[in-house]
Amino acid sequence: MSIEFLTEQLQLVENAKRENRQRVANIVLENKNLFKYLVAITFKVDDKISIKAAWILEWICTHHHLEWILPHLDEFSTRISTLKFDSSIRPCAKICEHLATAYYSKTENDVQKTLTENYIKLIVEAGFDWLITPQKIAVRAYTMNTLYLFGLEQDWIHPELKHLIETKIIHESKGCKARGKHVLLLIEKHQKTRL
Repeated sequence: MSIEFLTEQLQLVENAKRENRQRVANIVLENKNLFKYLVAITFKVDDKISIKAAWILEWICTHHHLEWILPHLDEFSTRISTLKFDSSIRPCAKICEHLATAYYSKTENDVQKTLTENYIKLIVEAGFDWLITPQKIAVRAYTMNTLYLFGLEQDWIHPELKHLIETKIIHESKGCKARGKHVLLLIEKHQKTRL
């Protein structure tokens, strides 16, 4: 099984319907060595095939094996800031949220052992870039959660996030406003527990 085979399978995906994503995900799940190609294709940032790869990558990380991304964190964390297509950024923002959630889980897991300070720094930087540039609501929602979680340990994140929500995000769509208010409440609650 090669990168060419996976590319062909991705080209057959017409849209992001569940069955289309699951079909290609099943091929990768049955041939784990294809996963590295899936990551590589996701970061072919000038090629629209990267969008379909990102859909499948997120599908596998969300519904099957988040830990499969761990050996690829170097590539993932250093290259997420290079993504250009909205439809590639959204699934990668969701993977970032999953990583942050797993990292702060009370249940011990491999993400906690693998996600280094440098990976977190790169994810946080990409997240702030996504919040200050025009993005779809899903990207904003996933990213606000991710940054809130990483801000639990890094003092500078919450004030920056709060400022962005209050000055920018709260004036966007109803969905952004609602998620922004929710995250502001979480930040406030966290600050009170630290007093």
